[in-house]
Amino acid sequence: MTIWAIVPVKPLRRGKSRLAERLTEDERAELNGLLLAHTLKTLKKTKKIAEVLVVSRDPKALAIAHDHNARTIRENGAPRLNTALERATAVAKMYEAKGVLVLPADLPLISQADVDKLLSVINGGKRVVVITPDRHKNGTNALFLSPIGVIEYDYGEKSFERHCELAKKAGARLEICELPSIELDLDLPEDLELVAEEIHFSFGDRWSRK
Repeated sequence: MTIWAIVPVKPLRRGKSRLAERLTEDERAELNGLLLAHTLKTLKKTKKIAEVLVVSRDPKALAIAHDHNARTIRENGAPRLNTALERATAVAKMYEAKGVLVLPADLPLISQADVDKLLSVINGGKRVVVITPDRHKNGTNALFLSPIGVIEYDYGEKSFERHCELAKKAGARLEICELPSIELDLDLPEDLELVAEEIHFSFGDRWSRK
């Protein structure tokens, strides 16, 4: 099965606004860039993923994607995540991808082993939805769809629950794949505390001392 990974990216200077009490705008932009690069490196090393596609309106994010040999789509118009993902998915389908894996760019602990584990759950399924929720079981941190378009994207508050319901209504096999490294995204100051040691190891000393 030909699988594409799709990574939507907010403008680097605007992302992680809820970390403003700990990091300046410049520091948040730098950290966002590091997280994106880390995600792309991980996906590029995953053999089951044929292509990585970044969709963003930020030229700097797209430049980072190019540096890591990822495909890119420049988002335009009003920023709407679900619309951007639909557009990116249409491109993957045009290149005859049979499945898509949507991942955010802010997973500091993401590993190739866990991406491989998530994809192994597919197990040759032809009509399957695999979901990894965030650690609060609210949002959707990883979403695999095969075939493409088996359900519509419905990201936003409580998207995990909605994506599960959409999969059931579509008659797809639904797999919930709980993976700690994918469940923890970096949104709140408390998240920084949870991953301080790992961030220090991966991204440098400064991020663990804020």
